[in-house]
Amino acid sequence: MRMGENHRACDSDGSLSIISSDSMVEIQRTQSESSGSLSPSAEEESKYRLLYSKSRVYVNPTAYARDNIPGFVALVKREAVNPTYLLAWIPETLLCEKGTDEWDKFVRIEEKAMLDEEDEDAVLIDLPTQRPESYAFSVPLTSIYSLLVHPPTLSSWHGTIGINLINSSTLPTLHFHDDESFSMTLPSRYSKSSSTGAYPPASLPSSSRTSTSWGGEDLLSRLRPYAHLLRSTLQPSLFIVDPSKADIDTHTTQIFDDDAVDDILAQSSYASSHSPVPAHRRPRPLYSAPANTSNQHPTRPSVLHRSLYPPSISTTQSSSHARMALLQSFSNITRATRHAAQNILSHPLAKPIVPHLPDPVKSLVNANGDLEWGSWVEKGGVGEFESARVYLARWARIVAEEGDRARKREAQALPSSSDVVEEISPLGVFELLHSTINLPSPKTSRDPAHPIDEALWAKWFDKDGRPKVRLEEMKHQVFRRGITPYGNLRKKMWPFILGVHEWDITGSEREAKWEEKRKRYCEIKDEWCGVPEVFDRPDVLEERHRIDVDCRRTDRTQPLFSTSYEDTADNGSNGDRRYTTISPQMSDIGAQSPSNEHIDRLAGILLTYNFYNKELGYVQGMSDLCAPLYVVMGSDEELTFWCFVEVMNRMIQNFLRDQSGMKKQLSTLQELISVMDPDLYRHLEKTDGLNLFFCFRWILIAFKREFPFDDVLRLWEVLWTDYYSNEFVIFVALAILESHRDMILRYLVEFDEILKYCNELSMTIELDSTLAQAEVLFLSFAQLVADIDRRRAEETTDSTSSVLRRRGTSSSEGKASLSKVAMPTLSDNLRDLLKTGR
Repeated sequence: MRMGENHRACDSDGSLSIISSDSMVEIQRTQSESSGSLSPSAEEESKYRLLYSKSRVYVNPTAYARDNIPGFVALVKREAVNPTYLLAWIPETLLCEKGTDEWDKFVRIEEKAMLDEEDEDAVLIDLPTQRPESYAFSVPLTSIYSLLVHPPTLSSWHGTIGINLINSSTLPTLHFHDDESFSMTLPSRYSKSSSTGAYPPASLPSSSRTSTSWGGEDLLSRLRPYAHLLRSTLQPSLFIVDPSKADIDTHTTQIFDDDAVDDILAQSSYASSHSPVPAHRRPRPLYSAPANTSNQHPTRPSVLHRSLYPPSISTTQSSSHARMALLQSFSNITRATRHAAQNILSHPLAKPIVPHLPDPVKSLVNANGDLEWGSWVEKGGVGEFESARVYLARWARIVAEEGDRARKREAQALPSSSDVVEEISPLGVFELLHSTINLPSPKTSRDPAHPIDEALWAKWFDKDGRPKVRLEEMKHQVFRRGITPYGNLRKKMWPFILGVHEWDITGSEREAKWEEKRKRYCEIKDEWCGVPEVFDRPDVLEERHRIDVDCRRTDRTQPLFSTSYEDTADNGSNGDRRYTTISPQMSDIGAQSPSNEHIDRLAGILLTYNFYNKELGYVQGMSDLCAPLYVVMGSDEELTFWCFVEVMNRMIQNFLRDQSGMKKQLSTLQELISVMDPDLYRHLEKTDGLNLFFCFRWILIAFKREFPFDDVLRLWEVLWTDYYSNEFVIFVALAILESHRDMILRYLVEFDEILKYCNELSMTIELDSTLAQAEVLFLSFAQLVADIDRRRAEETTDSTSSVLRRRGTSSSEGKASLSKVAMPTLSDNLRDLLKTGR
């Protein structure tokens, strides 16, 4: 899912419009200009013929099981000169609004054992009217690109189907609860008729339910008569709908021959080693290669055989491939076991037994229970497949981090630790500058062990509230030391860092200016609060729904947001309650995560910002930026709002509808990598990773989901100082990539592997070392830019002396070699990284 982006597309006949907003796709029917009085034939064509339906297919809008929405998945035909077939999901609530007749139509079609032919008994329906808060959809089969099918497993009882559209939108995932579905639980009518009919009984149709193992498989079998479904050999869970020739060529390539694994084991060192395992228990190949051929794999048709042993590689190197295959098998087994244990032990009913479990088993339990389930899906990245290379890269990273921590502990134990730690503690900064430049290595100035406290803050001001130090010095100290997490010092300092409060004025002047901002906030809020004609306007309803859904699932582990209303039934007794609850309807509360007073106030702040910045409005991801401000400001609405305004002034480019701001920042990061680390750049180029999609979320919400909450606060206050650069977040991203550079270069050779590896870095990154490394990277970049500019100035102003140096002595020849170094070209985007101050 891509935050902050909307797509709009229409089908070919113009009668349906697909509006994709974040995770919801709404289908709207538009009347043609000639729609006046309908003729009988036109009225007939306005109906939709129900071909197939299945009940108890759920959409899960949140991680809470109680929020799951049941509905019917249906296959519908729209009559026209060129008939249109649509795949639809309709929640039960919308279907009930049409009455019992419509409900009975869906149930009757579901109970049929096979698809009816298009005859006089066909069932005609009206698609329910869409509502902004509904997750219902109906899309033509021609607009579907692929289906992601995951059958039920031991760790996931309900199979799922994900639908990807041609316009890159993703529909809500469908969860098939076969244990509740009418067609999967009721006995088939064929079994009833066979007991009373003539003998022998008629054979069941090939499309009957008995031939399918779960609801998703049944749906696929019903879709096949109307669309070509191609199962990918690259990813067995992927089905391409009506594939093109390029899709067929890509997704039908054979990956494994039947005897490929036997070839690996037969030619590996394991098969011929002196293993303690008895010979009769060792894996044996099913066939033996002829003795006169040393390697038959290059002639094999599969990708595995072609890639295992190129002609230039001898078969003696095959042991590493065998070990890789063995590790991959162990990884798959371990992953499945771990996920199954997590699903069981994280259930609320398992909480009483958790304290009595052994420590290794306790580590599998998620402290927050079902709140963590959504994060598992989000961290999955490329899906459940976990290659051995990703496993090895993660293992190598853990070992390296443990080694770094051990070296730091040993250094701190030395008597002269003050002198030694700085010399031996590695920042992980690689040799980024060219060897011939010979610039001094920069060092970090960070000192997070001594943060700014209340006493130091008080010394910076006179009795009248005017500061004694310059604003730049205050920001420098914040960058170096940070702010103490104890007390309310952040609430005092953040408005100064962000620019909400002016710095170089007295306390009384500052208070007067703040009173003006407070009144301004009330004026903006009064535009919608207590004004029904504005509050219930359709466009405001849509914004309220999006804000409400996002706020209900943001930072729910924080104490302010973790509780819920004790009695939601009494909320309507208060007249103002209607306007403090942002949910479009009071009945919608049951369909979402529970809310409380602080969640409603946070939503009110975001809705007020929607009226403050009407051109941009609300975009998904803003709640992630506003929630920490609300916590730090102690639930002060006015202070939170104006701090959020300043944060958005800095980051508004991240939320532009066309994503031009994000594209520019990722492009700048790509250029920075090419200058600072050419080897990593070439590796990303080979793996098709130069789009840096794995860095998208990092920059979009300033690493909000990559660090623990307390570390996010420390990181943000450093970024807001703009001490070195207005875009210091780019160097933080580069520092993380450089910290894991060896693992990426050594183990990860596919883009999906890099994406999965980077996604799994969330909550494992050490903040202080990352910030120190980012500072060193910036200083190195600044030195590199200055050196490039100096050398080019020398080349243009002293070309004659440059020629003489090339003809001089041996010492002059060394200098001449420097002038021959191809200096990188710096774009305007790279030079803008040196700008500071707003």
